[in-house]
Amino acid sequence: MKRQLRLDLGLILILSSVRVEADSNHVVALPLDVVSVAGPSWKRHVIDDSSKGADGVKLGDLNDDGRLDIVTGWEEGGEVRVYLNPGPRRAQEPWPRVTVGEVASPEDAVFADLDGDGRLDVLSCTEGVTRTVYWHRFRGDSQDLLKPDQWSTTAFPATRNAQQWMQALALDLDGQHGPDVVLASKGENASVGWLQSPMRVADPGAWTFHVLRDAGWIMSLIQQDMDGDGDMDILFSDRKGPRTGVFWLENPGTVANRHHAPWREQALGGLGREVMFADIADVNCDGLMDVAVAVKPRDILVCLRKPDGGWSEQVLTLDGTNIGNAKAVKIADVNGDGWPDLLFTCEGATGEREGIVWLERQPHGPWLQRPLGGPAGVKFDLMQTLDLYGDGDLDVITCEERDGLGVIWYENPSPRF
Repeated sequence: MKRQLRLDLGLILILSSVRVEADSNHVVALPLDVVSVAGPSWKRHVIDDSSKGADGVKLGDLNDDGRLDIVTGWEEGGEVRVYLNPGPRRAQEPWPRVTVGEVASPEDAVFADLDGDGRLDVLSCTEGVTRTVYWHRFRGDSQDLLKPDQWSTTAFPATRNAQQWMQALALDLDGQHGPDVVLASKGENASVGWLQSPMRVADPGAWTFHVLRDAGWIMSLIQQDMDGDGDMDILFSDRKGPRTGVFWLENPGTVANRHHAPWREQALGGLGREVMFADIADVNCDGLMDVAVAVKPRDILVCLRKPDGGWSEQVLTLDGTNIGNAKAVKIADVNGDGWPDLLFTCEGATGEREGIVWLERQPHGPWLQRPLGGPAGVKFDLMQTLDLYGDGDLDVITCEERDGLGVIWYENPSPRF
């Protein structure tokens, strides 16, 4: 439980920044119009730019110091790295790092304590020709975290050469032997499924994989109790294939999962569209959790939860004059006014096009599309928001994999807003 609280800290920080004081009878309507305005770009700081193809950033407290650290897979560089958060005084410098494993084409990397030793390890998903999920385990003492030779890399045989693995999250589904691993992939034979933890947890060969749903190309994979029954369901976005859109799979419960019962699928929105990375938080301040997803070419689809449990869709179309194509969206109050804003990353942001912008939520009037990253960078990815500089506002962590920016963070200049 202590370890799970550390992993969830990033989500708690984000949700605590979103105002949830209006009830369902006093909800402020979500603006639909977007107006582009000029403004300064945020100052960019490099965490690491020494490898190639940084592809995603996930958070967890690896060294138990109360600060969230970062794990990233470098797709072209063939490395999985962890970055220790140095705290506000040194956050603007390159962060201390360690390569926890060398694998070909890592697409995603996440922190997880699978063996129950109270210490986070790392899972990596690979696509390309590798198509395997790996477990990177730390073998040393706490003072040796930054020593590569203290980390070992082992494949889960049940995943070897099986699918182009894209996303992973650790989640106990059957109530026995500790966390299981939910996995998602793309391409031929793609699926959403789970690796079931065995009695011999430390033996990767004893883990078994079970398919929950066929897929085309899964982008987001998020754990969330969607129906309020006390267990974690799976929210996901699928951008390719015959059933594109945002969906969730209903967890049938621990006992049912031991017998591999089916999970009922429910659609949220974006059906038939090319949906990218999604996020979940309360967007319209009614106390209910909503879902926002970036949609090709330059839309943000907001799926608003209704009090009766249903969903309604609203679409925000960004000004595409000077930005790339949709990649990810993040819900966070970045200007500290108590209203949730929207962050948006792009791919294909060539030339003077921007690869990351933010939409300021106004209580009345349109969303204001503001600069954030400037023209540097071509292909951005997932975002995380944390107060890295210690000044009380949320900064933005992301990565860029085409123009060599690497793993980076943008310093929030909110006093100027």
